[in-house]
Amino acid sequence: MGQEVVLAVDIGGTKLGAGLVDAEGQVSRHTEVATPATEPELRAALTRLLDTVVGDAAPRAVGVACAGPVDPPRGTVSPVNIPGWRDFPLVDLVAGTVPGVPVTLVGDAIAAALGEHWLGAGRGARSMLGIVVSTGVGGGLVLDGVAYPGPSGNAGHIGHTVVDPAGPRCACGASGCVEAYASGPSMVRWARERGWAGADARALAAGAANGDPVAVAAFDRGTKALARGIVATATLCDVDRVVIGGGVAAAGPVLLDPLRAHLGRATTLGFVRRVTVEPSTLGRHGGLLGAARTALLGSREPAPSRA
Repeated sequence: MGQEVVLAVDIGGTKLGAGLVDAEGQVSRHTEVATPATEPELRAALTRLLDTVVGDAAPRAVGVACAGPVDPPRGTVSPVNIPGWRDFPLVDLVAGTVPGVPVTLVGDAIAAALGEHWLGAGRGARSMLGIVVSTGVGGGLVLDGVAYPGPSGNAGHIGHTVVDPAGPRCACGASGCVEAYASGPSMVRWARERGWAGADARALAAGAANGDPVAVAAFDRGTKALARGIVATATLCDVDRVVIGGGVAAAGPVLLDPLRAHLGRATTLGFVRRVTVEPSTLGRHGGLLGAARTALLGSREPAPSRA
């Protein structure tokens, strides 16, 4: 390939994605596959995906975004929503595909936030919170223009912020986390317990858009918890903007309208009231572009902005 590129990898509970990205954020050879359930299948699927995307290219660096928790110093991951991986040596696996090339690991929601800040709905924000609402609920912070992963690499993990200690049990082991209310599977499970018979979160969003009372209530309940998590984060971190992406967030007004209403009711402090909530403009490429940006910065050649 003529222009230098990095290999960007985006791993979540629903899909594995990879692509080649240049310094302007142009993506090529983007490929996605469904996330398998077991460790051997995961390993094999990811290896095949990377081999397909890299092909004859020679990426100068690799950025890997993965659902968390992640452990960047060790290069391992233990995603709550990928039970087949616990302390899995993800960086070693990826490095085996592109030997001799630096590999940087970052949490997927932090990557999504960085991607949006670079080329999406977060451009121009001094400090922002990026949220991914999908199989789980992830979050990432960009503070004073710089991604803030924290010492462990997991800062901004809003999905596991407890908003009601008496609430439902979360997959992480705590009770009342944002994710236990607002993730796609959580909202679907709650709706089914009340007689809704749809297939998945996409069907639930369609039902809510058409006025189905149980589906509407599920989104209202989920966004109320999400609003509480946003208020807590904005109060602590003084962010200017919140950008929301992910599969469930693709529901658009079905999620954003009740979320903004709950934020208006939950916010009391003036500096928190200034926070704006915007939908992602990068869609499924947000995490991929954030992973690429991480690789570009890690290789000490920052990419220019397309502002």
